[in-house]
Amino acid sequence: MEIVDTSSLSEPSVAAGLAGGCGIDAVDFRHDFPALNQKIHGKPLVYLDNAATTQRPQCVIDEITRFHREDNSNVHRGVHLLSERATQAFEATREKIRHLLSAEHTHEIIFTRGTTESINLVAQSWGHGNVGEGDEVLITEMEHHSNIVPWQMLCERQGARLRVAPITDEGEIDLEAFERMITDRTRLVAVAHVSNALGTINPIKRIAAIAHARGVPVLVDGAQAVPHMAIDVRDIGADFYAMSAHKMYGPMGVGVLYGRTELLDAMPPWMGGGDMIKSVTFEKTVYNDLPHKFEAGTPNVPGVIGLGAAAGYLERVCLRNIAAHELGLLAYATRRLHEIPGLRIIGTSPRKAGVISFVLADVHPHDIGTILDQEGVAIRTGHHCAQPVMKRFGIAATARASLGLYNTTEDIDALIRGLGRVREVFA
Repeated sequence: MEIVDTSSLSEPSVAAGLAGGCGIDAVDFRHDFPALNQKIHGKPLVYLDNAATTQRPQCVIDEITRFHREDNSNVHRGVHLLSERATQAFEATREKIRHLLSAEHTHEIIFTRGTTESINLVAQSWGHGNVGEGDEVLITEMEHHSNIVPWQMLCERQGARLRVAPITDEGEIDLEAFERMITDRTRLVAVAHVSNALGTINPIKRIAAIAHARGVPVLVDGAQAVPHMAIDVRDIGADFYAMSAHKMYGPMGVGVLYGRTELLDAMPPWMGGGDMIKSVTFEKTVYNDLPHKFEAGTPNVPGVIGLGAAAGYLERVCLRNIAAHELGLLAYATRRLHEIPGLRIIGTSPRKAGVISFVLADVHPHDIGTILDQEGVAIRTGHHCAQPVMKRFGIAATARASLGLYNTTEDIDALIRGLGRVREVFA
């Protein structure tokens, strides 16, 4: 994965940077997303809440609708044509995600309800057999609650200790401290690829190398990374990688856990039921092979098929082009926001994805979000399920603008105008 230092980026026009890589010229993608073609309080919608959830392109909506209209059936269990077609589309998505993550095998791709469930699966299954009394799990100060609470629960249950690596004032992991905190008792490192609250892109490949040198596996929360950059789980050294469809222009309620074959093979199932078995008697159950061992019950078939359509869309656009486009917008937005008196950006690492969190003088972030909504600008306000990050910077909440592939410099300009309106109201 290529890391771009945003401090060296120029400020592009709407679609600058969308050339090369996949042979795509400058394109305005907004027409692909019907939800963007509406007015909010009489103003054109400016959607800058992509870190919470992205909008869906028409091709994803169409594919889900087509499934419900033509192929609605359960997978893996029927010999009739509808079931065969549903199964084929379902398993085709597994291959698309294998390719998207550059994983080695399709059986390393486990479908879940999202990043949160993927992390909990590892904590419940792998954690139960590999973390014991006196052991340690190492996370960082910038983690989303979904990459904190499951490990707290595991440590409480097993008598282990949760350790937290600090972050710097710029919002980066203190790698020297991180390395010192890996001990002979460390059983797992769990870290975000991209911080949802700060935008920091963490050096996962280096982190994994440090951990692997001590024989410690690494779980990566990739929810905020997958929509913004090309991912190669083998190159970066991820032993587990978790992601969500709705962060990458797909439907809600579906996600993926990638795990290395040898780790998944050794893990017991997390849930029992249909499709995760080979045979059942009252005396003994023989579990199914990967990946089905971890996919008990009827899955979210239309959601998985929608995820496949979203992965195909990202491949057509090309993630390297998306990264260049969004990082150029990030540079432009950062400069414009710095021009606003009293505004402070929280998270100033030069290696960032398209997430900008900020506070504005004494105005509460919820008031900022409410006034911006009246201007048609959708952002996120609050602690972003990252309360320890807020505590680290001595604040209760931030306003957060987060970018997607369909955002433009005009969207940033609308945000700036809206913040001007906020300053007028609270002058």
